Order: sequence, then structure tokens, then C-alpha cells
Amino acid sequence: METVVIVIHLILAVALVVTVLLQQSEGGALGIGGPSGFMTGRAAANALTRTTAILAAAFFVTSIILTILARQQVAQPSILDSVPEAVEE
Repeated sequence: METVVIVIHLILAVALVVTVLLQQSEGGALGIGGPSGFMTGRAAANALTRTTAILAAAFFVTSIILTILARQQVAQPSILDSVPEAVEE
């Protein structure tokens, strides 16, 4: 189960990076191509913004799931259990 969630998490991370880099910034950065093609202007910006938000939410959910799975595997005792008892003389 954990392996499946990790693979999904990694795919989401790569997809999130790609969608962020595809967005046209004010400085031009990696906004690939000019304003010609299938989707231009506001439609492309809205689609990329929506896709980024969905991927970010899914990344957040998989992060929480991985945290819960990791927490269930570790049975940490209380810190008070590891303190040596005082020896009375």
C-alpha cells in the first residue's frame, strides 16, 4: 500500500513541477511557445491554474496519507518509559 502511494506521490510531484513551469510568468521564464496554437491567452492560463490547484491538492492528500502510514508502522514508546529509574541507596 505504501509503495503505491509513494509512486503516486512522485508522479504528482513531477506533474506539479511541469505544470508550474508551463505557466507563463510575467518575466517569460519557461512559458513554452508564443501566443499561437490550440489554447491561447486566458483559456490556457485558467486551465493551467486549475490543473496546478488540483495537482497541489492531490499532492497534499498523498503527503498526509504517507504521514499516517508511516506513523502506523512506528510504535514509539513514551519518552517516560526510556528514562532509567532512580536508584535509592
